[in-house]
Amino acid sequence: MRNQRRNFLAGLLCLNILLAACNEDFLDQNRETELSGATFFKTESDIKQGVNGAYRSLRDMGLFGYWVFGEMRSDNTTFQYNPPQRGQENREFVDVFLVNSTNTLIQDYWRENYSGIARCNDIITYAPAVVMPDESRNQSIGEAKFLRAFHYFNLVRQFGGVPLRLGVTQTPSDAKSTGRATVDEVYQQIILDLEDAAAKLPPVYGASDKGRATKGAALTLLGKVYLTQKNYPAALLALRQVTSLGYRILPSYASVFNPQNKNNDESVFEIQYLGSVPELASNFIYQFAPFNSGSIVTGDRNTTLSYNAGWNIPTHDLIEAYEPGDLRKDVSLKEGFTDPEAGFVNVPYINKYNHGIVDIGSTDDNFPVIRYADVLLMIAECLNEQGFVANGEAFTLLNEIRVRAGLQPKTSGNVNPSLRIQNQQEFRDAIFQERRVELAFENQRWYDLVRSGRAVAVMTAHGREEIPKQPIPSNSYMVTENNLLLPIPQREVNLDNLTQNPM
Repeated sequence: MRNQRRNFLAGLLCLNILLAACNEDFLDQNRETELSGATFFKTESDIKQGVNGAYRSLRDMGLFGYWVFGEMRSDNTTFQYNPPQRGQENREFVDVFLVNSTNTLIQDYWRENYSGIARCNDIITYAPAVVMPDESRNQSIGEAKFLRAFHYFNLVRQFGGVPLRLGVTQTPSDAKSTGRATVDEVYQQIILDLEDAAAKLPPVYGASDKGRATKGAALTLLGKVYLTQKNYPAALLALRQVTSLGYRILPSYASVFNPQNKNNDESVFEIQYLGSVPELASNFIYQFAPFNSGSIVTGDRNTTLSYNAGWNIPTHDLIEAYEPGDLRKDVSLKEGFTDPEAGFVNVPYINKYNHGIVDIGSTDDNFPVIRYADVLLMIAECLNEQGFVANGEAFTLLNEIRVRAGLQPKTSGNVNPSLRIQNQQEFRDAIFQERRVELAFENQRWYDLVRSGRAVAVMTAHGREEIPKQPIPSNSYMVTENNLLLPIPQREVNLDNLTQNPM
């Protein structure tokens, strides 16, 4: 499997020329003597290298910013307070809703997304003029539009309206934006990109290109965008098309995440990592293990790596959310670890990405962005939102996920109250519960809370539970509608004259 992915991933190592052609920040200009995109992108090989560079931006973000802002802000995870390590308070502030516009992590997340967008813009701009087969050109543009839509979807959900940068930055005057687009304008561009990507991308790839964006990935993300907008008919139309593309849920939940089974039939899109190449390796378990677990959790004798661990720690509330007998719980998390000297240490940690190390500091786990299980749950949600039907297709899809987890199906007539659903609201609650445990630690929970209108109430209750447990500021978790959006990085406010979000 590793050899099958080398052609795709190897391109991520050959980016020195490309990185000179792509602005790391729209407001930082290259010198006139440096190579520009206009002079670099001349051949099909150049375009393909550029596409690989666009994936590199996604890979970098997946190692940190993706889960910090997509999972740790939710009630699923928190952090393990580390008294000697006070240099990481900016991460803690994200979790406890004390983040401000000068937080470096917000600036990094903004830059990572816009860096990815800049690389996509190069491909979208220059590929049409390059002499290459139409099929190859369409695929390259489709991949770039999928990735650009993905980055803008991250940005609009975290910041609200943001600048729409759809062209290349060639002169200093190009660096300034025209200001923040509206939320609707950003979503309109995302939808246009995903529709075009779905039309251009193939449904499958050969072994050497496994992991690239597909037609199914574009359609699924389009469905999720429409679902976020509560446009249920359009979401259902997009998601229905995915069901005919050959995906299926695997019989075993654990096998979905095993690195030996990457890009399997349930995988719609994953961020690709390769543990045997340090520059392409993942490191999730090093960050997610308890910092006082040494080598016990990671298996790495270099215990100094555990000093910066203790992030994305599962909460007690999430642990209690699993029903008795749910096979997913033991796959997804562990409630502690056993120290030969101290005995059982009650600090939970994410286990979903813990499949052993390849080398010091390196693991081979991919990060799942979209799974077919998510597609089925979204279809069930769309069906219910358009009208509750007792024991109809929505129940069938919900129960397909539950039965794999070793749980009893839910029906409208079950005598067991915990398995009985009799109206639309009860089905809505069941879907969100199932999404929480099925997709735990896959960066779905925060966005589900916000789009469902539950974020303020849930996170306020979460704060009441967390504040007494560790020495965090007393004004933590003061969650309002305003701070559901992150502040615009102050650097961007100053340099690009952007309006700030209410705080």
